[in-house]
Amino acid sequence: MRRADWVAERVSWCLREVGLAAEVWPVLRRRHAVRKSAFAGAGGRPSVLEHSASFVVDPAVSGEMGLRLTLVDDVITRGRTLLAAAGRLREAFPTAEVCAFALLRTINRDETLFRVLDPCEGQVRWVAGDARRIP
Repeated sequence: MRRADWVAERVSWCLREVGLAAEVWPVLRRRHAVRKSAFAGAGGRPSVLEHSASFVVDPAVSGEMGLRLTLVDDVITRGRTLLAAAGRLREAFPTAEVCAFALLRTINRDETLFRVLDPCEGQVRWVAGDARRIP
């Protein structure tokens, strides 16, 4: 595996190595750090707007027609990071198809975990001023 500086980058390279990605294209980066969600309580996690303000798209990259982009994250809780990142990509590449892949997802209180490997497909939407992940 190629050396990578953060978990999502390592996951991206692994997806490429097994044939699930054409290339790894680090087009989105943080302009500045935000509070780490993993160590914050529910009310102390960064908002979608805070994440959005921290992201910048590499200005050297130009959009292409028919572009398909997949955001990769290690863990998805509410989806704030992915929603903010998708918004930045949509601004830079208005005709691109943008989707996301998360290695792990948190389980909501009303969900039942049937097995350790329990892949799912869902959506992250802007609802009532915040991100909402389904499931």
